[in-house]
Amino acid sequence: MNWEKLDSIETLALATKESFEHPVLLFKHSTTCSISNTALNRFERKWNDEKAKELKPFYLDLLKLRPISAAIAQQFGVQHESPQALLIIEGKCVYAASHFDISFDEIVEKI
Repeated sequence: MNWEKLDSIETLALATKESFEHPVLLFKHSTTCSISNTALNRFERKWNDEKAKELKPFYLDLLKLRPISAAIAQQFGVQHESPQALLIIEGKCVYAASHFDISFDEIVEKI
């Protein structure tokens, strides 16, 4: 799996635009939180390129980039949580989960 860095508002706009061509995953991660680390590790272990198909994953280090996390919450109408995964299709959030509710299998079912 290859994470794209979500490190600017411009990258968020690009990811949103890309969601009209293929599904996009936004993963918000707190690098100092053990729950966030565990959720990220579980997700990465479960990742399967064949099942993911064209899903493009973006990774946000929210401790360094809180304003982008706030922009995501506002743009997609979801309450900020950490860790958090959002599946974006055609500019809309069709799946949002946090903590240990983040599920690769549920995400690929929505694609």
